[in-house]
Amino acid sequence: MRVLLVEDDPTLARHTTQFLRQAGFAVDVAGTGAQALELEAINGYDAVVLDLGLPDMEGQAVCQRLRARGTTARVVMATARDGVDDRIAGLDLGADDYLVKPYALGELAARLRAVLRRPDPLLPVTLSVADLTLDTATRTGTRGQRSIPLTAKEFLVLEYLMRHAGEVVTRERISAHAWDDNYDPASNVIDVYIGRVRRKVDQPGEPPLLHTMRGAGYRLGSR
Repeated sequence: MRVLLVEDDPTLARHTTQFLRQAGFAVDVAGTGAQALELEAINGYDAVVLDLGLPDMEGQAVCQRLRARGTTARVVMATARDGVDDRIAGLDLGADDYLVKPYALGELAARLRAVLRRPDPLLPVTLSVADLTLDTATRTGTRGQRSIPLTAKEFLVLEYLMRHAGEVVTRERISAHAWDDNYDPASNVIDVYIGRVRRKVDQPGEPPLLHTMRGAGYRLGSR
């Protein structure tokens, strides 16, 4: 899942970004509310970790603007303000969760996983294509009776392909979901991960599900 971290403290932003990436999230960072709104409009995110004490505007105003323009990203507000009124105001403006600083990075990752698991009619928890199944809550995959072990990045790639089964998905679309702004479009990293996922999904004797569409991208599904 791709996450936007909105945090104006460079040290905290650096440590949080490093931890979340190790936990399997693709993370971009914004240091101001204006930058956060700009990045979200360009990229779209699955979740936003939003500090309330930003230098240019209140985080609550950022959340309100995101919701006003129809953003469906889960919003976790993070702030040193621990008053009940602050929490109520944040939730009423569209936040999905509220985390008081200082917080443990492990708890932040767990809360992100929790809000991303919440039911959404557009984002089913269990994805299925032919005899391939992916449980996005437990991040486990199976094909038939066979378990498919996945690294964090492999999971993100396969999840995106399964959510768009039958479509020809370009490398650019995959990178927007599974990588952050540090992704180098000139590299072959996506091809490498597609190869890893293909070897795990399509084993000898099984009908192939992951297809390369030469010059266009990739498609997951039966022929």
